[in-house]
Amino acid sequence: MTMDAYIADLPKAELHLHIEGSLEPELMFELARRNRVAIPFDTVEAVRAAYDFSNLQDFLDIYYAGAEVLRTEQDFQDLALAYFRRAAADRVRHAEIFFDPQTHTDRGIPFQVVIEGLTSGMAAARTELDVSSQLILCFLRHLDEDAAQATLSAAEPWLDRIAGVGLDSSEVGHPPSKFQRVFDRAGAMGLKRVAHAGEEGPPAYVWEALDLLKIDRMDHGNRSMEDEALIQRLAASGMTLTVCPLSNLKLCVVDDLAKHPVPEMLRRGLHVTLNSDDPAYFGGYVNDNYRALAAAVGLTREQVTQLARNSFEGAFLSPGEKIARLAEIDAYAAR
Repeated sequence: MTMDAYIADLPKAELHLHIEGSLEPELMFELARRNRVAIPFDTVEAVRAAYDFSNLQDFLDIYYAGAEVLRTEQDFQDLALAYFRRAAADRVRHAEIFFDPQTHTDRGIPFQVVIEGLTSGMAAARTELDVSSQLILCFLRHLDEDAAQATLSAAEPWLDRIAGVGLDSSEVGHPPSKFQRVFDRAGAMGLKRVAHAGEEGPPAYVWEALDLLKIDRMDHGNRSMEDEALIQRLAASGMTLTVCPLSNLKLCVVDDLAKHPVPEMLRRGLHVTLNSDDPAYFGGYVNDNYRALAAAVGLTREQVTQLARNSFEGAFLSPGEKIARLAEIDAYAAR
């Protein structure tokens, strides 16, 4: 069996996926027509051409423009189901998806519309595709902490549907310490805590995410490899890192996949996983990330299997659910 074929049917979880970032140009056009929303593109091809960006801010500009077409519960349900169908085809058995409520509430879309639509899509994916999922509410770090606190308050009626909180958007200049109080509050509510750190921001941001936000999982974390003490701490603690290779390449976090730090992360004992981040914008869903990285750095079958095992071990699943999912991987690898 080739490596590509092995990856294709390997059971896996996805832990770093922005649902708004799975909005494919075709669906963007469909929703724009449905909702009579004007978008600054004439064709699907024009949208794809606009995805030729080279840094995080240029990406975020088009990302927020694309979100304008999302208006109704049905839109959010369609968005979620479109992602889950792609994920199921990649043998994703469980996904923990980020959503950015401020992107929608700031333009007048009620929080209820967003969460009801997404959770309807998640329920349909469980029934129709046998893919389980959880929802992580992300705060936009380029906005202030008061806005994050207001978003957490708006989420309170739906806390039974939200597994955790996260921190995303423009990293540089917006350190994790800016959001310490709202993360403390979320933790007191019983929510898991994750944060983007060490993508474009320095290792100091990773330390802050660990010590001030008290995160349960690290999103990205690439630049942790610049700090020996940090590497040792992450390895000793078993902290899961949700790494996104094709995103890193597209945003010039790495200039060549062959230089990606995942092999060194594995060698140093870091609990690293592979994910697609914003697949509609970065040119690949989760299996594309596995295949591209495996080809670029020469991952072994054992390493690929370990990455998939890490994805379930780092998920916010019950111990019993983790055991069941890991058994699927073991049975597959044995075959």
